[in-house]
Amino acid sequence: MNPVVVVHGGGASCISKDRKERVHQGIIQAATAGYNILKEGGSAVDAVEGAVTVLENDPEFNAGCGSVLNTNGEVEMDASIMSGKDLSSGAVSAIRCIANPISLARLVMEKTPHCFLTGQGAAEFAAAMGIPTVPGEQLITERNVRHLQKEKQEKAAQKPHQQISLGTVGAVALDCMGNVAYATSTGGIMNKMVGRVGDTPCIGSGGYADNGIGAVSTTGHGESILKVNLARLTLFHVEQGKTLEEAANMSLDYMKCKVKGLGGIIVVSKAGDWAAKWTSEAMPWAAAKDGKVHSGIDLSETRVTDLP
Repeated sequence: MNPVVVVHGGGASCISKDRKERVHQGIIQAATAGYNILKEGGSAVDAVEGAVTVLENDPEFNAGCGSVLNTNGEVEMDASIMSGKDLSSGAVSAIRCIANPISLARLVMEKTPHCFLTGQGAAEFAAAMGIPTVPGEQLITERNVRHLQKEKQEKAAQKPHQQISLGTVGAVALDCMGNVAYATSTGGIMNKMVGRVGDTPCIGSGGYADNGIGAVSTTGHGESILKVNLARLTLFHVEQGKTLEEAANMSLDYMKCKVKGLGGIIVVSKAGDWAAKWTSEAMPWAAAKDGKVHSGIDLSETRVTDLP
């Protein structure tokens, strides 16, 4: 079985020209990191955690140190991870002062009898597991401070505001043993209410993995994704015999039609096929397989390069 990893950097309405190349390089680095883990014999779970960690550590993406801010100007993060081998899952929400929520989600999966921890309980578990905290301001970028100010000004003026980022970061992988996994992590939506939780930590919405079908990670408007269980819906269509592209497009079109939600999907099948589809204006993505990495941001562009 040839290993494959696919990553996304979140659905977006616009990515400025000065950021595009940094975003593109960041997404390639994440896919390369995940693929190298697989090539060295690591598991699909190892690969998706490794890839998402790279994105959480990159301030260009809405996760970890690049997370958008809630209405109080604070960072609250959500994450989830799932192994398709036995459907084991771990998720956290409303996380503060932790650099890599995806690693905490994995610990929930592997070190507790539960699937989901939130808020103070998740923070206490993180401390018990020896995960260090970081100052909250370390996760805040000047760019997101400016975006929050703009969002509040336009909301006060009752002007329609197009979200600069709809997103999350995520990864799906198939390892050489035939196991699949997904991981998804996010800072949520700019100017969200304190305590708001979106789709990312919810199994079946923010992602899903089953060795008998494949693995999915989603991005986009969280409330819309939750309403249609976007990840599991996509795999349902795959189960019904649709190709990955057909399944992703059908699910995204359904969400757009039913609740006017925009978003994106990355998916890998149990056979190692993959797809990346979106209805938002852009979605940074990269897929690494057979020594090559395919990547892009806009619908009109796909790059193919050799993996280092």
